[in-house]
Amino acid sequence: MTKSQNPTRIILVVDDEPVNVQLLKRKLEWDGMKVLTASNGQACLDIAKAEEPDLILLDVMMPGMDGLEVCQKLRENELTKGIPVIFVTAQNSKEGKLEGLQAGAVDYITKPIDIEETTARVRAQLKYLAINQENVELTRRLGESRRTAAVGALTQGIAHNLNNMLGVVMGYLELAKANSGDPEKVLKNIDRVENTGNRIVGIIKQLSTVAFTTRLALHSMSVDRLITGSIHRAQEKVGENFTVTVLNDIKEKTIRTNIEAFEDALSKLLINAWESYDSSSVAKPIYLRSKTLEDGSALELIIEDQGSGIDPELEDNMFEPFVSTKNTVGVGMGLTIARHAIRTLGGEVYIQPGAQRGAVVTFDHPLTKETNSHT
Repeated sequence: MTKSQNPTRIILVVDDEPVNVQLLKRKLEWDGMKVLTASNGQACLDIAKAEEPDLILLDVMMPGMDGLEVCQKLRENELTKGIPVIFVTAQNSKEGKLEGLQAGAVDYITKPIDIEETTARVRAQLKYLAINQENVELTRRLGESRRTAAVGALTQGIAHNLNNMLGVVMGYLELAKANSGDPEKVLKNIDRVENTGNRIVGIIKQLSTVAFTTRLALHSMSVDRLITGSIHRAQEKVGENFTVTVLNDIKEKTIRTNIEAFEDALSKLLINAWESYDSSSVAKPIYLRSKTLEDGSALELIIEDQGSGIDPELEDNMFEPFVSTKNTVGVGMGLTIARHAIRTLGGEVYIQPGAQRGAVVTFDHPLTKETNSHT
C-alpha cells in the first residue's frame, strides 16, 4: 500500500533533549500520526533510510553531527532526499535560518517550542506533501493515458490502412485473373501486388518499432555519434547520400538514452525533411543544430529545411497515423513513429513553419542530473 493510500503519516522527531522528544511525540500521536524518535544525527539517518518517514523534525544543535550536516546527508541519499525536513533550533538569527533553508529544510521552528504552532506547521507540510504526491500520480496517469491513446490511434490507423492495401492486392489479383491470356498484363499486375506487399511488410516493421519502444534500456553515448548514426540510417533508408549540415557545438557531450530509439526517431525526422523537397529539386539543404537548454534540462535538436513546407490542411494532424502529402497507400507513419519513440524517451517533438519557407522540427530529449554533472 502506498503512502498516498494510507492516512497515517510517519513523523521522525530528532532531538538530543528527551523532554522535547516526548512533548512532540505525545502531541503528534494525539493528532493521529505515527512518531519515530532519534537522539542523534546518525540514528536519524539510519531510521530515515529504513522507515522513509513522511517528515522529519530535526534539531539543529546536537553533539557530534549537527542538524545541518544531517540534512545534507539526507539530500545526498536517493531514499531520503525527498523527505521534507523542518529544523528546530534555539537560534533565531536571519543568517541561521537562511543557512538551514539552503541546507534543504522546508521550514524553521525556534525554541522554546510552541506545540500548537509546531503541529500546525507539520500539518501544513503534510498537506503540501499530499498535493505533490497527487500531482505526481496524476502526471503518471496522464502519461499512461496519452501513451494508450497514441497506441490506440496508431493501431486503428494501421488496421484501416492494411485493409485498404489488402483490398488493393485483391484487386490486382482479380485483374491478373481477368487478363490471364495476356502474360504482359499479368506480370504487370503481379509487380503491383509485390510492391503493395512490400509496403505491408514496411508497416509491420514500423509496428514492431512501436512495440520495441514501450520499454527502453538506456546507455551512454556522445551527441556527435548519435547524430552521425542517425544521418547514416536516414541515408540508407532513402538510398541516397543526401547532405545534412550539422551545427553541433556540444558534440563531446554524452547523454543517456536508448540508442536505437533515438537514432530511429531522428532519422525519420531527417527523412521527413528530405522528402519535403520536390523530386526535381537539385539542392535539398537540410540543417541540424544541437544545443542544451539554458536550464540544462534537455538536449534540443533543431532540423530545418527549405522544402514545400507544411500543408495548412494537415498542420493540426501532422503526427496522426497515415497523414501524408503523398497520394500513396501505406505511407505517413514516419512522424507518428518518431513522436512515439521520442515521448517514450521522455522528450517531445514540435513542427512549425519556417521563417520564409520549409519547416522547423524541434526534438527535445531530457538530460539527467548525472548527465549534466559529467559534461
